Amino acid sequence: MSANIPPEMAGERLDKALARLFPDFSRMSLTQWIREGQVRVDGGARRPRDKVRGGEEVTLRVAREEKTRCEAQDIPLDIVFEDASLLVIDKPAGLVVHPGAGNPQGTMMNALMHHAPELAELPRAGIVHRLDKDTSGLLVVARSPQARTSLEEQIAARTFEREYHALVNGVMTSGGAVDAPIGRHPRQRTRMAVREGGRAAVSHYRVMERLRVHTLVRVMLETGRTHQIRVHMAHIRHPLVGDPVYGGRLRMPPDCGGALREVLRGFRRQALHAARLAITHPQSGERLTWASPLPADMAALLQALREDAAAHV
Repeated sequence: MSANIPPEMAGERLDKALARLFPDFSRMSLTQWIREGQVRVDGGARRPRDKVRGGEEVTLRVAREEKTRCEAQDIPLDIVFEDASLLVIDKPAGLVVHPGAGNPQGTMMNALMHHAPELAELPRAGIVHRLDKDTSGLLVVARSPQARTSLEEQIAARTFEREYHALVNGVMTSGGAVDAPIGRHPRQRTRMAVREGGRAAVSHYRVMERLRVHTLVRVMLETGRTHQIRVHMAHIRHPLVGDPVYGGRLRMPPDCGGALREVLRGFRRQALHAARLAITHPQSGERLTWASPLPADMAALLQALREDAAAHV
């Protein structure tokens, strides 16, 4: 694709100017392509921050993203919001978001293709962020290229708000932030780890409720790395209850009853729920917020821990 930079853009950063010239692409993608040399200005390479003077010819050479190839399946979805631009889903624990080697069917993407067949025209069926299989809660899907670009821009600008509720092992004295890069584990390739050379990752957490040997926390993400909350909480020695990968040994309150022991042993997923989502609507510009209550299994676990705490005052 090619275009000429109009004179009125003189003095703007190259990445910002290109975002206006090619609105179907996010500024994040354009910045990456500039750095990779896939954008040429008057035949030469430039940096994203370089200023334009107006009149230059810009050539963009990138492979078009493939359309989504995924079988449509009639799988129920808990849709909390829907219009021409967006779908907001309240995902249950156990539902995989994308098909993969171990889950070729029965995923949220299969369900989306049945509910909104036009999503086949978008890469990844318009899914711009994901939740792990056993994490429950809110997830937004773009229904048009323009909406997808807008959501990606909001993620890059950190105005895409994601708040999670997590039950962690140990009693936290206060909230804080974890600023630690995350990358693939050097030996166990299915795991992530805090490591040098990883991608920047920042999680902010606040104490919501202290129990005898557990804490309910609110976690707000600045970034969205794979397994970020699970890895960061384990890194500060407060792994999520039930996490089969990063959770470590099961923690039991001292002298707790058999009923609580049974509930804790029976909770076999990470106790993590995407409780709140806030974005700017791609078309109207209105700020929208959605909230999701704790699912039944997490609510039951929390209630059992509260009853145990009350019994040991």
